Amino acid sequence: MLTTPPLAPKTLAALQSLGINTLDDLHRSGSTKTFLLLKAAGLTITDSTLWQLEALLHGCTPQTLDSAAKAALLATVKTHPPVAAFPVPSEMERFMRIALNEAEQSAAAGEVPVGAVVVKNGGIIAAAHNTCITDCDISRHAEIRALAQAGAALQNYRLDGCDVYITLEPCPMCASALIQARVARVVFGAAEPKTGAAGSVINLFENSLLNKHTAITGGILADECRAVLQRFFETRRG
Repeated sequence: MLTTPPLAPKTLAALQSLGINTLDDLHRSGSTKTFLLLKAAGLTITDSTLWQLEALLHGCTPQTLDSAAKAALLATVKTHPPVAAFPVPSEMERFMRIALNEAEQSAAAGEVPVGAVVVKNGGIIAAAHNTCITDCDISRHAEIRALAQAGAALQNYRLDGCDVYITLEPCPMCASALIQARVARVVFGAAEPKTGAAGSVINLFENSLLNKHTAITGGILADECRAVLQRFFETRRG
């Protein structure tokens, strides 16, 4: 278990709230991501916390890290993809099930079954599904429609502080829209190996040439999200 000392009590408490309780947890997260997670959680910390986390990983003291090692860590922090503390699994699953209901509506209309919901302050402000065929419009993906609804609800095209739940990993078009909207967090269900732009084919969310605002995570109810798609395409082939 991680302890204090060497970690400061507030740092230790914040790590525990993030589910980082042991040295193995810290190894899985890494020092730079953990450092950024602590900052995202609102903890006021300095670079010395980063040195402490890295030293724990190597079983040494922060004093043994030379200037080159510290500079490399700071460079990694600057180029690291956005991170965030995501909701507990049960909460993410609850919103994903609502997105799944939207996907089922797409399937019933003969559309590729993808659903999306936008959440702000724990409440849903938009929910949508694919209507590309119905509207004869390639832009009518679930994510784009949900973003438009949320923008209208908030009277702002920038969706600061909003989370978007999507049953399928977003394509490049939708990933770009999510980034431009400055969504805080994206949670998707099934991976999309052919067009996924959140890591499967490309990861636009971590591209250093683009504005980086949005943290992503995937695999929430992945089997159920994938099953909706499989049933749809099996029916079409049949």
